[in-house]
Amino acid sequence: MTMRPASYDGLIAQLREASLLGSCAGVLGWDERTNLPPKGSELRGNQMALLARLTHEMVTSPKIGEALADLESWVAQLPPDAEEAANLREIRRSYERAVKLPNAFVEEMARVTTRSQGMWQQARQEKNFQTFQPWLEQILKLKREEAAIVGYSDHPYDALLDEYEPGASTAQITQVFRELSAELVPLIAAIQQSGITLSTDVLEGDYPTDLQQQFGMAAAKQIGFDFDAGRLDVTTHPFCSGIGPGDCRITTRYNPRFFNEAFFGILHEAGHGIYEQNLDATHFGTPLGQATSLGIHESQSRLWENQVGRSRPFWDHFFPKLRQMFPSTVAGVSPDAFYAAINRVQPSFIRVEADEATYNLHIILRFELEQAMLTGDLQASDLPGAWNERFRTMFGLTPPDDKLGCLQDIHWSMGGIGYFPTYTLGNLYAAQFMEAAREQLGDLDGDFRAGEFGRLKQWLTDSIHRHGQRYRAETLCQRISGRPLSHRPLIAYLQAKFTPLYGLR
Repeated sequence: MTMRPASYDGLIAQLREASLLGSCAGVLGWDERTNLPPKGSELRGNQMALLARLTHEMVTSPKIGEALADLESWVAQLPPDAEEAANLREIRRSYERAVKLPNAFVEEMARVTTRSQGMWQQARQEKNFQTFQPWLEQILKLKREEAAIVGYSDHPYDALLDEYEPGASTAQITQVFRELSAELVPLIAAIQQSGITLSTDVLEGDYPTDLQQQFGMAAAKQIGFDFDAGRLDVTTHPFCSGIGPGDCRITTRYNPRFFNEAFFGILHEAGHGIYEQNLDATHFGTPLGQATSLGIHESQSRLWENQVGRSRPFWDHFFPKLRQMFPSTVAGVSPDAFYAAINRVQPSFIRVEADEATYNLHIILRFELEQAMLTGDLQASDLPGAWNERFRTMFGLTPPDDKLGCLQDIHWSMGGIGYFPTYTLGNLYAAQFMEAAREQLGDLDGDFRAGEFGRLKQWLTDSIHRHGQRYRAETLCQRISGRPLSHRPLIAYLQAKFTPLYGLR
């Protein structure tokens, strides 16, 4: 291997500095969604806009373009998955996208999305979409501009999707979703026609918030979230914020009359956090110190939340602890009844509380609606009606208000159009990765019954976390499982879980 040019080290140093500035914005973003007083929203918008402009100026500096050009012949001599080659591949991709966006546009996007999140929260509390509508219209206008500036070959949605899932296209996602739906919809129908209704009464008892927090934090710690390098707080819409090495913050929301909302939210965000905490800190500020894609990131949260957290072996270990923490609520409830309750399939309004079978229908709904809004086929003012009509068709339910309808997710207020498909991609990857882990590690269920999660966590770190962006998602999936992404592992997993619960054939 030829000697590494000084221009490479200079490029990396410049990007590390930009990442430090970005981490400052990360802290402000976390504070905005956990502690910021409502009247501070305008100031915070200006702060975020300034930081976004300064960061954008750093990552679009002509010096980066010059360094990339200077390093082109050198990197061509390296293996494609070499550290420097992978870094330069992803740096070039990000640079070529970022340099197309004017500073003024980036600043305006940060200002509008910061303010719009506050207005979304107010609209959600009021159950009134009209409060948020003008802000959604501004965001859609900006995202159309972004798609036009960045460019695309087929659909404007491609330009936005690529930010979250590099290399993916609207056509590919549509095909994946179509294949999944072809087997998922009949499975849901068979469950609904089984004549079996699983009781969830145990989940709707008295669960004091402080005890929920203790129980959730203990579980998160046991599966591998490091609270010396992270923290748990309360927010309207749960999220994980990876500020940087040694600082990863997760959030949840508590319902003292419903167990699932906080507990599985904590497991979900802890899954994201474990990924962030196990990225290679020596690569902070470079692509090798960042997650592969949002689909891969989501695979980690869904794996711990569902593949592990809703499994019977997990609760063989945790159910006695639950009974000790909430004796008056759980006393007299059998482990079988509790396991059935947390795995009941029942169409419902809220995506983040949806069961594993119907969850992906929530994503398909959003995927279709945001494409239509982006192209102008659906006006923002018509979103509540379109949402309710489509929801009634897919779930057989009509949301009683906007809070349970089109205002339930924060993503559009953040400008996150193109984000939602990564949730279903995450479910697909999670099932395929877990299948591979079981094949390679053997009796994981025995580990879980014993409260031991270290082998799985280490396998995930070795297979996924430590690589950062060395491999694109599709390549990583092939390396881990020996085949491209498929809907079949997820369907097999769901069938194996729900067949005995619902007496299916």
